[in-house]
Amino acid sequence: MEIIYFAGGCLWGVQAFIKTLPGVKFTEAGRANGTSHTLDGEYDGYAECVKTGFDPAEVTVRELMGYFFEIIDPYSLNRQGQDVGEKYRTGVYSEQEKHLKEAKAFLGERSDSGRIVVEVLPLTNYVRSAEEHQDRLARYPGDYCHIPGEILCRYVKEPPR
Repeated sequence: MEIIYFAGGCLWGVQAFIKTLPGVKFTEAGRANGTSHTLDGEYDGYAECVKTGFDPAEVTVRELMGYFFEIIDPYSLNRQGQDVGEKYRTGVYSEQEKHLKEAKAFLGERSDSGRIVVEVLPLTNYVRSAEEHQDRLARYPGDYCHIPGEILCRYVKEPPR
């Protein structure tokens, strides 16, 4: 199992989408690369993110990047849908350099790479979000989400028979 972190605007929809992807074993809503180790206090520069545990034998970072690009506007700086602000920026973070290299290669190979504002950085800090934000859309499906419902459900895994 390996861990990578995706920031794609409000984390509710990002988590709902990522947890359905092939090879993803778990997700957790959180905050990446802020300066604080707590949820309390002023905004500290974090990006809302989804900690993603995946099996690299089942899905690669490049494949995860392809899925991620289905739910974000990669040209929008600090905004996804109606969510505006630095904490809603798009990014990919990891403690493993190989993940960052794969993510950067994915971006660099795109014909639109010069317009993309998705940051790819080492993870320097992670704070788990409050329980009320974990799997929020599963518990409150009517809450606002910038990702269209048909995309959120595109890869829903079939239950075992």
